Amino acid sequence: MLAVVAATGLSACGSSADPNVLRVGTEGTYKPFSFQGSDGKLTGYDVEVVEAVAAKLGKKVEFVQTPWDAIFAGLESKRFDLIANQVSVSDERKAKYAMSRPYTTSEGVIVTRADNTSINSLSDLKGKTCAQTATSNWGKIAADAGAKVEVVADFGPAVQLLKQGRVDATVNDSLAVAEYTKTTGDTSIKSSAKIGHTSQQAMAARKDDPLIGEVDKALDQLRAEGALAKISEKYFGTDVSK
Repeated sequence: MLAVVAATGLSACGSSADPNVLRVGTEGTYKPFSFQGSDGKLTGYDVEVVEAVAAKLGKKVEFVQTPWDAIFAGLESKRFDLIANQVSVSDERKAKYAMSRPYTTSEGVIVTRADNTSINSLSDLKGKTCAQTATSNWGKIAADAGAKVEVVADFGPAVQLLKQGRVDATVNDSLAVAEYTKTTGDTSIKSSAKIGHTSQQAMAARKDDPLIGEVDKALDQLRAEGALAKISEKYFGTDVSK
């Protein structure tokens, strides 16, 4: 059982005092991980994984839909207890937050317009303009490669800027890009190169929150039972939870 709460107008008094409720921050706009289904309900790989985790913990889920660039601030201000939104594991994040065991492994790709032949590797991004969310791991990779970053809210606006010719590329998760291509049939863009970077994604809680230990135990159980693989197969046709 779940509820969806919009981020706007949330009380700043903190996460739910009800020990039987797990409040989870997620975008709700990042298909196939967290998005609105045809029935208007929140669904996706991350949504189903965290629902399965909550079931193991004997808790109900309340999702708090939050833009990516505000999601860590929401966690810190206790608007929710956990982030489930393809949070890439990095040393910087591990130093600041409690990170669960990874439940997704994927690789990054560079997306360009279909007629672009000048970008074929990460080094080709030097001097180019990439549309990226401000705080994403992919944005940092693009910036470190020498690209100028045009800040966008999420992958959708990045693709629109790319198609309009206002940016040269965007770097994102290969799974999200594949889902976009499959869903839209858009042939005006392409994955022009892999970036040679494999990323692991996990859930994030506040530093030293014992909740993350409970989440890890639940993920271990779900992995051992084959439940994570089953959810992954549903969305990707393969097991990306390893």
